[in-house]
Amino acid sequence: MIQLDKVTKRYGNKTAVDGLSLDIPAGELFAFLGPNGAGKTTTIKMMCGLLFPTAGRVSLGGYDLVNDGDRARQLLSYVPDQPFLYEHLTGREFLRFIADMYGLDRDHGRRRIDEVIGLFQLQDFVDDLTQCYSHGMRQRTVFASALLHEPRVLIVDEPTVGLDPRSVRLLKDLLRREADRGTTIFLSSHSLDVVEELADRIGIIDRGRLIGCGTLAALRAHSASDGSLEDVFLKMTEEATSEAQASGARQPPLAAS
Repeated sequence: MIQLDKVTKRYGNKTAVDGLSLDIPAGELFAFLGPNGAGKTTTIKMMCGLLFPTAGRVSLGGYDLVNDGDRARQLLSYVPDQPFLYEHLTGREFLRFIADMYGLDRDHGRRRIDEVIGLFQLQDFVDDLTQCYSHGMRQRTVFASALLHEPRVLIVDEPTVGLDPRSVRLLKDLLRREADRGTTIFLSSHSLDVVEELADRIGIIDRGRLIGCGTLAALRAHSASDGSLEDVFLKMTEEATSEAQASGARQPPLAAS
């Protein structure tokens, strides 16, 4: 469902993503981890069609994001780490706007709005202006809007930031349920306990390169660690840093300008 084939993204002389290849099937909950600045956000922006790769190919459901972006984006919903709402609309008006944007007919759109309001327990505030919403209320409303058109691919960036424990539990149950019904979920998060609980497979990126990908058991075997995901992540990224530093030390010095 999600395919990245030797994807590279450069900004001038800086390489943010370097030859990244991933193949994520329908119904998989895939977690994408990495230190700050590793290339996670750039990868997500290319998957959403907000950036085009310098080299390589990104496709969703077989549609290339560069050449057939409109069809690819129809399959997609993206929930960013900072939830955005139009503050002079109520939550319900925002949901109607999103339904219209995706071309849902009025009756079907109304039914879906009622369903997601119930699913995310928005009843107590959905008719208030969104400018009055707390972070958690905003996050729940944005998630509701993301699922209105029943996307086949859901990309989620740091979904648990600012949520109370009950909302986190609701969100984890939702993500697992969506994956089980066939939605492909791409989850980027620093909450390693959430990832360890939910993810079918995990990819770890460092300095733009994929340094590990597989189940937690496979990553433990790869890193020769039998600890938690946090232990595995720290060991693999620290080893990648050491290798990068050693490689840099072996490079010939730059000529004086």
